[in-house]
Amino acid sequence: MSEEMGIFETMYNCRAMRRLDKREVPQESLEKLIEAANQAPSGSNTQNARWIIVRDPTVKAELAELNRIGVENYLAPLIDNPGSLPHQPADKRKRMADAVVWQKEHMHEIPALIIACMQFPQSPTPAMIASGNGSIWPGIQNLLLAARALQLGAAPTTLALIDQQAVAKVLNLPETMATYCLIPVGYPLGNFGPVTRKPLSEIMRYDQWSD
Repeated sequence: MSEEMGIFETMYNCRAMRRLDKREVPQESLEKLIEAANQAPSGSNTQNARWIIVRDPTVKAELAELNRIGVENYLAPLIDNPGSLPHQPADKRKRMADAVVWQKEHMHEIPALIIACMQFPQSPTPAMIASGNGSIWPGIQNLLLAARALQLGAAPTTLALIDQQAVAKVLNLPETMATYCLIPVGYPLGNFGPVTRKPLSEIMRYDQWSD
């Protein structure tokens, strides 16, 4: 396989990879991910997305601790109520939970944590932060596809960012910036493969919705 994949092959095989090797990712590759993210569209072409690549062990440890708190709160309902994700079979649910737990326990060892942020002209209100979603998530998706094309593993999470004030302190953010997503990046310990998605017959209609 060549170093970089075609766009459709990349999309159809962009599986979330949470178990990542400790091996360092070259700076050139990390910057290539941000270059790809920067090509995404933004509202009114404002280009207010900002990206922080965290490699410092101390900062990673602080983010890993915030992620631990978020993950444990997230997993509690799954443990207490295994049927809380009825759209997924039990074995798949367990595999996902196991991968999330592995990531929680090893996040401080992952070579790079990329934080997707937005810059605002003033301290953002909740409504302003919500409006920024349409301008940041296209870039996040570009980054994920670029990572897959470069044979890097990545999976976005918001669980580490629940306490926005704590995250802002760890990252030394100005009050005009908000965080949206944390993306651990590294070489995968598992195997890439095709993603499983619902068929078009279930998710698409022409002109108007009908059952």
